[in-house]
Amino acid sequence: MELNTKGRYAVMAMADLAKYGAESAIPLSAIAERQGLSVAYLEQIFLRLRRAGLLESARGRSGGYALARPATDIPVVDILRAVEEETRLTRCHDSEEPGCLGDKRCLTHGLWHALSGHILAFLSGVSLAEVVHGIPQEKLAYGVKAEQPVQQPVPAARTPEFAGQ
Repeated sequence: MELNTKGRYAVMAMADLAKYGAESAIPLSAIAERQGLSVAYLEQIFLRLRRAGLLESARGRSGGYALARPATDIPVVDILRAVEEETRLTRCHDSEEPGCLGDKRCLTHGLWHALSGHILAFLSGVSLAEVVHGIPQEKLAYGVKAEQPVQQPVPAARTPEFAGQ
């Protein structure tokens, strides 16, 4: 899965609303400025979020956007689906298609399909409120702590038998 800017920006903007929009509607320009995003791009994203029932808009002098329901009731996966993000890693679209390679599945299909399921389950289990206030440790995989960068493994030294290749 490659999460593109549309999905990332949608989650960022919704998190901004969850953090700063408890009192009143927030103008799109304020969200764009705080998050360093384009107002024009956010307008496109917010149209989809509003159509999905995740946002409410208010017109007028104190207009802007507000969450349509509490942040605790908005799973991240709903935001991504609203802006048409997919969480699959295979080339196959669903089980009805013949496979990744025409009439058969590729050798790694099961791996990527299972990983897609884990990603979907994780995003379904994390609320917008948890994004803003911190994802509970028990929801994080493999002992990764919130706000801690994942350490990349150090590449193994090349063995002499492969040195000339």
